[in-house]
Amino acid sequence: MLGSDTAAGLIGLWGCERTFGPEVQGRLTIVEKEGAWRAEIGGFTVPAECANGDLAFSLPGGRGEFQGHRISEEALFGHWIQPSLTAGKMRYATPVEIDSVHPQIWRGQVAPLEDRRSFYLIVQPGSDGALKAFLRNPESNAGLSLPVEKVSVEGDSVRFTRRENEEEALVGRWDRERGILSLYVPRYGLTFDFTRRSPEEATGFFPRTPPVSSYRYRPPLPDDDGWPVGSLAEAGLGPVPLARLVEQILTTETTSVETSYIHSLLIARQGKLVFEEYFYGFHRDRAHDWRSAGKSLASTLVGIALDQDAPFDLTTPISTLFPQYPDLAASDPCKQKITVEHLLTMTSGLEGDDNDAASPGNEMTMWAQTHQPDWYRYTLALPMVREPGERGVYFTAGIHLLGGIIETATHTWLPDFLYMYFAKPLDIRRYHLSLTPQNAAYMGGGIFMRPRDFLKLGQLFLDRGRWKGRQVVSEEWVERATRAHAGIKKSGDYGYAWWIWPYTVEGRTYRAFSALGNGGQSVIVFPELDMVVSSTAGNYGSDIDTLFRDWFVPEFILPSLKGP
Repeated sequence: MLGSDTAAGLIGLWGCERTFGPEVQGRLTIVEKEGAWRAEIGGFTVPAECANGDLAFSLPGGRGEFQGHRISEEALFGHWIQPSLTAGKMRYATPVEIDSVHPQIWRGQVAPLEDRRSFYLIVQPGSDGALKAFLRNPESNAGLSLPVEKVSVEGDSVRFTRRENEEEALVGRWDRERGILSLYVPRYGLTFDFTRRSPEEATGFFPRTPPVSSYRYRPPLPDDDGWPVGSLAEAGLGPVPLARLVEQILTTETTSVETSYIHSLLIARQGKLVFEEYFYGFHRDRAHDWRSAGKSLASTLVGIALDQDAPFDLTTPISTLFPQYPDLAASDPCKQKITVEHLLTMTSGLEGDDNDAASPGNEMTMWAQTHQPDWYRYTLALPMVREPGERGVYFTAGIHLLGGIIETATHTWLPDFLYMYFAKPLDIRRYHLSLTPQNAAYMGGGIFMRPRDFLKLGQLFLDRGRWKGRQVVSEEWVERATRAHAGIKKSGDYGYAWWIWPYTVEGRTYRAFSALGNGGQSVIVFPELDMVVSSTAGNYGSDIDTLFRDWFVPEFILPSLKGP
């Protein structure tokens, strides 16, 4: 091993930003001539099938596919399904509106989820003189499991290891002449080329690029997304507490993999968006992973289906709503007692617990297994461990079943249902819905959506199911979904996939209900304050993912109601 002076040449910040795709995106052209259909996109021209109003085509090599419908002579609509991202097995469905530009010719824009990964490696001397390092990743926190306590150099080889057992964490090559540090990242099975970065060149490592410590409030800019905008003063909110909050984020030093990664903060009051800030390279047009906050969206879709007189209700046994699996219902009479409401409240009694790694119904266990690609069957085949309704246990796979119920009852592919009855009425055009291996919309969480758009879910419920005067989901469902029905972490803290979490500040208690997701995703509704607040963050799998809910809201946001 070379001396410490040689290794010391690594000290500093290194960065790598890499985009893997998607390979196919851009303008999509659909042409019909004498009953034959074809699709053109990204240099590909392929035949399309159109039967009974349904339109579909696939690109060679699994580069993407389209599932859609002919709405009228002038319009087509559907979803572009992109290949799996670099990490993970999930694919994503993105809505595409396609309009007539000439008789028998239609065009639209395909804008899939960007497959982007950024890594930042900081090497620094420890208190004992040895070099230490850690790797951070703003998009998915992939560096969380890679804290390094020893850095060694031999020739052009670099090794980053964990001191306690010499487990190899990262290995690579250091090209001193070119200034490139090439490291193999195990999670992706790929080598990434890092270069030195100044604070002006590391958009995902520092809260703002270039770094700043002071903050000046600016009202949100209007957009074409349906949000009326206003100012803090118009909404009766004082700027000083919120400025302190933003400056708290701006002056946060990234000292470890656990440092908070706040990506956005938004506030709507009295029906207007009045506060909007982004950090760590995120911005208003960049879709964010909402993780389990998407469960509240799944619950909302159930309410919309019931409003449309779908043939089930909250007391319907779910065994009757999955007729394709008669053997599973018959395997245990207790399963025939599970109702739709039991799934909404996580009280099904199936052996699924996301807080228990040994549970067969644990979400990560379901994702990792490969013997059963049908996740509905996988979940329904789990054994019963208690009577339905006995107690609440956090069980993502149970919420996912709700999507299958909606599809069966409405005879509509769930991505189409979500677009027609939720996204389109709320002026939401840009999102990416995760799909299971069998192309079912994954309703346990994982939708990518702009923060401005996901905030509308909270505003919708604040306005008792209305958006811009239109009733999207019934008042009855809003009231029922946000009422306490079960206890997950404590008694009475869970409704229909909404968390019931009141806030007490200076002796006053405010009713609140929330959509929450791992890593710091939240939309919190305060009915009596006529206010919705939201955050996104990148601390996935970390204990600090409740930072916004437990600190920022009571210490900075609610105090802003008192004025300057």
